[in-house]
Amino acid sequence: MDTIEKLIAHFDLQEHPEGGYFKETYRSEGVIPEAVFPNTFEGSRNYSTGIYFLLTSDTFSAFHRIRQDEMWHFYQGSPLTIHMISPDGNYSKQVVGLDFENGELPQFTVPKEYWFAAEVNQPDSYSFAGCTVSPGFDFRDFELAKERSLSSKFPKHKDLISRLTRG
Repeated sequence: MDTIEKLIAHFDLQEHPEGGYFKETYRSEGVIPEAVFPNTFEGSRNYSTGIYFLLTSDTFSAFHRIRQDEMWHFYQGSPLTIHMISPDGNYSKQVVGLDFENGELPQFTVPKEYWFAAEVNQPDSYSFAGCTVSPGFDFRDFELAKERSLSSKFPKHKDLISRLTRG
């Protein structure tokens, strides 16, 4: 069994709608009531959640956004690049990995409401990472981009959006 298959089996990872594989590893017992949020969330949220996330070089994490900051933690494999488009259309990227001297970071936070996608940097490889979200993740906060809609909103990033969306 290769490393990717071992990781999927050992951690009981499931396919993620954005691409790759995941498993929730943490959901705080504490809950923030909906009334505390200024019309940001529908329903209450746990204080924090965490997942394992495995991405392979033959796929990508498609452009999506959530209503919370999402912190990425690098564990092993190839570095990965997180592509981001801010709400006002500015593009930026960050390589998450362990080559500190070349600007890679082992931990990076994607700001809330940013559209973001990720891809493995090395061919025939994988990136094994973790993601922490606070307030805790709920699929009601998740929006998977549609290529046509996101490209019309940010036409100068059309090629990147076309490459990193599914439909």
